[in-house]
Amino acid sequence: MLGEGPVWVEERGRLFWVDILAPAVRWLDLASGATGTRAFAEPIGWIIPRRDAKDFIVGLKSGFHLFDLEADRLTPIGNPEVDRPDNRLNDAKADRVGRIWAGSKNDVQELPTGALYRLDADLRWTRVDDGYLVANGPAFSPDGRTLYHTDSSRRAIYAFDLAGDGSLSGRREFIRFEEEWGYPDGMATDVEGGLWVAHWNGSRITRFSPAGAVLQVIPMPAINITSMAFAGPNLDRLFVTSAADGSADDQLGGALFELAPGVSGLPPGRFSASLPGAQVPGSA
Repeated sequence: MLGEGPVWVEERGRLFWVDILAPAVRWLDLASGATGTRAFAEPIGWIIPRRDAKDFIVGLKSGFHLFDLEADRLTPIGNPEVDRPDNRLNDAKADRVGRIWAGSKNDVQELPTGALYRLDADLRWTRVDDGYLVANGPAFSPDGRTLYHTDSSRRAIYAFDLAGDGSLSGRREFIRFEEEWGYPDGMATDVEGGLWVAHWNGSRITRFSPAGAVLQVIPMPAINITSMAFAGPNLDRLFVTSAADGSADDQLGGALFELAPGVSGLPPGRFSASLPGAQVPGSA
């Protein structure tokens, strides 16, 4: 229904992604082609593996959770938006230090109550930016010093300076989508600093240069393209998620696609919390 948040987990040989509205986590074994699904009881915005562990952090409507796939166990960490009950977590990625950057959105996408959060290794979170309609698509430059983040409804991709301590500064509009492009959704970065952006209601993917110039446009056979991830041992396979449009003209909406991008991606970030099952919820 609404594919999002693909992430490659090398030691499992699997690509994981979420279907936000099913709601479910799905996976694809790249070697065998086998697929799997685990249903959830509430909308799930993303799944991120944990460093040196077999479990994951997931973003549910009710907040951050530790998820053990083999034991089929969810352990709550905490909800950063108890004061915003009409919001849900929407998209996230981990940086190379091991922090999770997660956005949120209003359920009806009409109020600017979405925000950007940083979840640190001690399981405490910080609201680092605010006022989004639909927060989406975190990505990072190869040197880890720039964070890209999107407000899809405003057709804007922002860039921030990311310091070693996780603080953000210098928020600026990096790319403004033209109306005929649709809306910027999920993003990924390659080793050359190219920023790959999915176009919701745009039937395409665009690769932008580190300066924000259009380098390549790839038409896609679905209307709502939602995100992508580099996968495989060499990170040279690009998997693309999409969402069902519901129209007769969009037969492939909701499918998972694979492309040969011609460039390798950056290794996916992993959350660095070292205490499995620890609960130290709180905000800073």
